[in-house]
Amino acid sequence: MKKRYRVENLDCANCAAKMEAAIQKIPGVEEASISFMTQKLTIVADEDRMDDILKEAAAACRRVEPDCTIVL
Repeated sequence: MKKRYRVENLDCANCAAKMEAAIQKIPGVEEASISFMTQKLTIVADEDRMDDILKEAAAACRRVEPDCTIVL
């Protein structure tokens, strides 16, 4: 399942790259990308685990940039 979300308070492209790498390591994630320019997160993952994956993705983003949020 492919889903797209808005990312708020993303300050730099380097942070986006770090978040993307962290999200890609989450079990069940097939593909993840964050565009700094459009402030969008795209995740391709197992539909049954999507809620848990989003929680883990949000936590991974906050570790890199504490003010960053994923808008569901």
